[in-house]
Order: sequence, then C-alpha cells, then structure tokens
Amino acid sequence: MSETNLPVIDSRMVVSSRIRLARNLKKYPFPSRLSEEAAREMKLELHDLLKEYPHETFDFLDMKNVTSVQAGAMTEEHLISPDFGRNGEKTALLLGREKTLSVMINEEDHLRIQAMGFGSCLEDLYRRINELDDYIDGKVEYAFSDKYGYLTSCPTNLGTGIRASVMLHLPALTRRGLMERVIHSVSQVGITVRGLYGEGTQAGACLYQVSNSYSLGISESETIALLNRIVAQICESEKKARENQFPDLRARDELYRSYGILKECRMLTSAEFRTLYSKVRLAAEEGLLELDIPALDRLFIECQPYNLMLTGDSESENERDQRRATLVRERMRG
Repeated sequence: MSETNLPVIDSRMVVSSRIRLARNLKKYPFPSRLSEEAAREMKLELHDLLKEYPHETFDFLDMKNVTSVQAGAMTEEHLISPDFGRNGEKTALLLGREKTLSVMINEEDHLRIQAMGFGSCLEDLYRRINELDDYIDGKVEYAFSDKYGYLTSCPTNLGTGIRASVMLHLPALTRRGLMERVIHSVSQVGITVRGLYGEGTQAGACLYQVSNSYSLGISESETIALLNRIVAQICESEKKARENQFPDLRARDELYRSYGILKECRMLTSAEFRTLYSKVRLAAEEGLLELDIPALDRLFIECQPYNLMLTGDSESENERDQRRATLVRERMRG
C-alpha cells in the first residue's frame, strides 16, 4: 500500500496497538500434548536462545514462580493472556526491559511473540516483531506446511499466524447503542471486536480491541492494511456519533464534573474509575481539557486492581479504593 493510499485514522480514539505471532517448534508436540519435562526443556532452550538477541534484553519469568497478583497485573498490562498464568509448570514469559516486546512460552501455542505500543503503530510493531521472528526462525525449526503455512493449535491462526489488534476508545458509539451494529458489520470482512482483555471480556471504560479474525490466505501486510482501513472507518463513525454533542452545556458539564471528581476524590472504586477515566479521556480528545492522554492511559493501568495490589501491602478493598483515589488525585492535580 502506497503512502498516498493509507487510511486516515483519527489518532485521538486509538489507545494502543499490538501484534502477536503464533509459532510452534517442529520437534515438540503441541502444548496440549506436551509433557512437563519437555516443557522445561523448551523453556531453557528459548531462554538461552534469546540471551543472544542483539536488539532487546529479555528477562525470563518462569510462571510457576509468579504469584497470582503478579500474573493479574501482567494481564491488566496486556503482557499476558488471562489464562496464561494458570498452568505455571509449563509456561514462561520472556519480557523485554521496556515491556514492548515479549514471548509467551506454551500459551495456546509454543510461542506467542508479541509487540505492543501506545497509539496507532502497527507498521512499526510489525517491523520489530518480524525481526525477532526471523532471529528465532534462524535458530530453531518451526512447524510449517507448504499448503497451510505456520501450523497452530487453533485453525483460526493457521497461515501467517498473525493477530494484529488496535485498542479503541468509543464512548459515543457505546452510549448511543451502536456497537452491536459496528461489530456485526466488521465481522463480514474478517474483523473481530472484543472487550478490554480480549475474548469473552467486557468493554470496560468504552475500550474495545479490534483485530483480524483469521490469518490463512492473506499476507501480513494485507492483514495490517485491512485492519487499518476498518479502524479508520470505526473512528470516523465514532467521530460522527460525537457531532453536535459538545456545544451543549449539559454534555460538557458532565465531562468537567468527572474531571472534578478525579481531582478531589477520597474513595474511588475500580468500576467508578473506569467510567470517569472514559469521560475525562473523551474531554481531552475533544480539546475540552488539556491533558497528556498517554499519561492518562498509563494511569488507567496503574489503577487496575492487581496493579494496585502489586504496589501496595496486603489491604482491604476499601484501603485500595482510598489508595486509588490518592494516586489519581495527585496525578490529576499535577
């Protein structure tokens, strides 16, 4: 796709981008049939292999040594899938120091190579992840078929094994009850819309993951181009749903009140924070408030339950709500 034909994406609504590659090693059975002994051997092999990777330094986390709180916090950061930490004897995570590049070992497939970043950046992420994939491919033999491409545990990942996704903030479409129509429409062209933490989860804070549904019969570049086109269309629909909303004083007042609560709150539940975050982010997107949106998105992660538990002592839910309020109040005033 030439530069002149690239879709115009309204970056205000884009929270983050992510690319995953599903890969399996030819010499091992798939994870569902992999013995614990073979899994330990694979973890050590990949750990040693990535020690030599020249473009990133990886920390090795054997998931059997990771607490449920630590695993929950990593799920909230989208570093691992919700189920990944529950089979610790077989699983491990190789995590880049900047947390933008990682490899899950023995999730649904032997390897889930992942690159992620804030904003709309799929092309850059693919360059980085392809570089790492080529490095690993030069050291081990992947399970590959000339007919079907990369062989994976789930048929929807056959082919290139790529899963590209973009996290979007869509409060107007959500509020107007239009998301079901959007989800149905994009599903006709091979795009899936899921909740905040992927399959089976809800769209907390009006955040949705938009990703490709399949990877067989379509190249990586075509997948990214398709996703960018659909993301641009969804953002345009969100923009139209917001039209004529903010000249109304009552609509603006609701957003300003949300900002006021975050600046002065003393107790703040997780559910209330998600609602207020969405409204304040919307105000920042529309230029009603001068806020650093990436910093607001980082605060959103820090205020999730497991991340709060990770950074604090053992405490009750009320104490966490107080500490969340203190953290938010200090950041918003700053």
